[in-house]
Amino acid sequence: MHIQKHQIGEKQIAEVIAEEVLIHTAEDGLDVMGSLYFQGFDKIILYEKQLSPTFFDLQNGMAGEVLQKFSNYRMELAVIGDFSKYDRKSVKDFIFESNAGHRVNFVASLDEALR
Repeated sequence: MHIQKHQIGEKQIAEVIAEEVLIHTAEDGLDVMGSLYFQGFDKIILYEKQLSPTFFDLQNGMAGEVLQKFSNYRMELAVIGDFSKYDRKSVKDFIFESNAGHRVNFVASLDEALR
């Protein structure tokens, strides 16, 4: 795992660079977030491929638990990927509702994530 640092105004943003899945469990999400939080980052950018496919199986509660941790710590998260492949209404609604807020966003590009 490598961290690409971005600075926008006063915000320190960590873009996580890794080819492998980093978040297999909610605890993994907390570990990544906690490590970057204590390094002074205000926002984290992850890529969809860094999340276990079970993240998008909303029945297991993992996505909600991970996102709740980010919300509790007031850490912003952007996940970059192609989310059009998720055809279940519950996943589409989850992404839509997340994007309606300010804490967690699912986006298509790094430019969108940095905004």
